[in-house]
Amino acid sequence: MTTPSSGDLSRAIFAGCVTAFLGFGFAASFGVFLTPISTELGWGREVFSLSVALQLLFWGITQPVAGAVADRYGTARVLAAGAVIAALGFLIRGLSDDPFVFVASGVLAGIGTGACSFPIVIIALGKVVPADRRSYIMGLGTAAASAGMFVGAPVSVYLIDLLDWRNAIFVISVSYLAIVPFLTFIAKVSKPTADGEGLSQFRVAVSSAFKDRSYLCLFFGFFVCGFHVAFIQTHLPSYIIDMGVALEVGAWALALIGLFNIAGSFTSGWLGQHASKKYSLSGIYLLRAIVIAAFILAPLTEHSVYLFAAAMGFLWLSTVPLTTGLIAQTQGLTYLSTLAGLVFFSHQVGSFLGAWLGGWIYDTSGSYLFVWWFAVGLSIFAMLIHLPIEEKRSPVAAE
Repeated sequence: MTTPSSGDLSRAIFAGCVTAFLGFGFAASFGVFLTPISTELGWGREVFSLSVALQLLFWGITQPVAGAVADRYGTARVLAAGAVIAALGFLIRGLSDDPFVFVASGVLAGIGTGACSFPIVIIALGKVVPADRRSYIMGLGTAAASAGMFVGAPVSVYLIDLLDWRNAIFVISVSYLAIVPFLTFIAKVSKPTADGEGLSQFRVAVSSAFKDRSYLCLFFGFFVCGFHVAFIQTHLPSYIIDMGVALEVGAWALALIGLFNIAGSFTSGWLGQHASKKYSLSGIYLLRAIVIAAFILAPLTEHSVYLFAAAMGFLWLSTVPLTTGLIAQTQGLTYLSTLAGLVFFSHQVGSFLGAWLGGWIYDTSGSYLFVWWFAVGLSIFAMLIHLPIEEKRSPVAAE
């Protein structure tokens, strides 16, 4: 593959950051809509939660397919299709009064967000930068997504107050279409990496990866990250309201998660270049267990919410550059989008359960307490499962 010029690469990195910012920000902070929508339409929280859960699940289902198409035909086309489909999914969501249609709209929104998600972007950029900059650039793209969450949560609450929740969702729909013009810069540098030998080579790459213990550890460990992220971003604002604190505090909590994750993503990218990736991942999950346990044991106040959001934000998507970097390190670059997409599928299965179980358990028990403690237990599991990873090219990895 021809090495892109520094100018083209810089513009592509900027465009990738814009795509990550717009593609992730509003979707990650959509939980601020749970209480307004459920209250106005008279729905239980499970309706909203199931719609978001399906969005996250179909994001995960779409991710490996989108990754395989990107490996074979290039990334820009995949991102453009995803942006348009996501815009349509959110448009339908904003128009709906029927709980079935609202839930089903999550499928379309999930396919779109899966195809134009920041993992697709950072993997594309990670392929065209030198290996010694890969973790840093992946951290930069993840930080841009986090910046989108920082802006998206308070802007969403502002739009709800100014326009009502339906029109606020229409703004989100339009924001996805704003991604498309930037994709020309990504198209210039992101070229297909898989050859034309087709499905047989794809199958070899996938089967080889699933024979590798390190890949399996990453696959199951990333499930935990998805559970944490989806449960918190979907239910934290409503949990805070239940405890007598204003919705705006929940929105700013999500914003702080996004803000501090910028620092966490850069730190993670730096660690990926200078320290063991697997021990860094294990440390992140151990810290998550401590932070979540401290939050649910301490008295809930506005200050404790902001402190939790800052601490959790630093650990939020810091797993992404390290996980993706380990996939590249153990499996190579040729099918990186595909294999990382499969690991992100595991992440989104966890996301589905985190979003949906939160609503279902709340509606049946009137409390989120069990889910919080379950999240702590999952953190310990993830800390342990990353320790056996071997940080070198797998002998069974496909060429």
